[in-house]
Amino acid sequence: MELLTTNNVWMMLCTALVFFMHLGFAFLEIGLTRQKNTINILFKNIFIITVGLLLYALVGFNLMYPGDFNGFIGFAGIGLDSPLTDAGTLDLAYNEGYTYWTDFLFQGMFAATAATIVSGAVAERMKIGPFMIFTVLYVGFIYPIAGSWKWGGGFLDELGFYDFAGSTLVHSVGGWAALVAVWLLGSRIGKYKEGKPQAIPGHNIPLATAGVLILWLGWFGFNGGSVLSADPGLTSLTLVTTCLAAAAGGVVAAIGSTLMYKNLDLTMFLNGILGGLVGITAGADVMSPTSAIIIGAIAGILIVFAVSFIDKMRLDDPVGAIAVHLVCGIWGTLAVGIFGFSASTNDAGEFLNASGAVVATVSEAANTLAFLPQLYGVLAYAGFCVVSAFLIIFVLKKTVGIRVSEREELEGLDAHEHGMDAYPDFRLNEH
Repeated sequence: MELLTTNNVWMMLCTALVFFMHLGFAFLEIGLTRQKNTINILFKNIFIITVGLLLYALVGFNLMYPGDFNGFIGFAGIGLDSPLTDAGTLDLAYNEGYTYWTDFLFQGMFAATAATIVSGAVAERMKIGPFMIFTVLYVGFIYPIAGSWKWGGGFLDELGFYDFAGSTLVHSVGGWAALVAVWLLGSRIGKYKEGKPQAIPGHNIPLATAGVLILWLGWFGFNGGSVLSADPGLTSLTLVTTCLAAAAGGVVAAIGSTLMYKNLDLTMFLNGILGGLVGITAGADVMSPTSAIIIGAIAGILIVFAVSFIDKMRLDDPVGAIAVHLVCGIWGTLAVGIFGFSASTNDAGEFLNASGAVVATVSEAANTLAFLPQLYGVLAYAGFCVVSAFLIIFVLKKTVGIRVSEREELEGLDAHEHGMDAYPDFRLNEH
């Protein structure tokens, strides 16, 4: 019981940290966009976490963890129905370390992140109604079905695909949808002149910086909680690899962007940190610290070139979500097949990670060690997410429309969709 309590407390603490990440996302998005759209972005972020949790409770959790199913899609029923003992009390041995309720809440915090990634990419020009419909469908159904393929024991799990905390299952799932949405939506007015991208500065870089630091802190829960126990060796290793990858990503992105553009770009520094975090997420528990630095550094390089390439493709992503979550998510997933599982087997024939914790049997490891299962996973999620996101957003575009009018975009979504100003002028009444 004491071990169960310790594990459960750790998991709940990590749940709180992942919840705190939504404040980081909100700060980052409003900081990198213009003042006139602040209320709109904050409204979307609050909508995502509230509706996302309700959807996950009603259908998402049981779609993602359906128990025995065909490996592609399964459903365990509407709502939450906790496992009970023969005596009718809550089965505290659920998942051998934490309660059913803790599991739901922790996983529910992850679910909303996929739509938050899309929110940043489509900022400043997407109608809020269609975005809300997209969020309901994507978070309610697409994300949990995709998650079941690995975390729910589906066909990718059986294949040997490995994604510890969601470089693909969370970040790329959101990144693919962001890519499709940005393509169907089009660029902001003034972003491209004579085919060349123009800078549209965010209105509050200090807020964006605070957002990134909050996200970095939240990643302690995102990756640390994904250990699914309070195991001291594995949780401490996971936090070390997470932090080193973040630091390396930021430093390399800052150096790379300075060499390319001859200026010290803080936003590139910030996105480099996030790229390193996304990159290490798939294998934070199976990497050595040195491997984590290499993975983060490569993610930092990818951020610099991906941001430039995305601009050249005329895909307007105000916050760099596609570069951070999609490109670095793919890289982190593939990196598991290159750098992962740096230790060996023990006398019992079990496969160990860099901290000495058992992560798989030899037969399982034989699949996981290979690069191909990681590639298969990336391709499977790409196909499913691109097709599903395209169908949802394309239908919305052809029916209710997804883009605000030119006047609304120029004057700001806050005034037209919310009738509010994030920074109203206050004047003292003079008598």
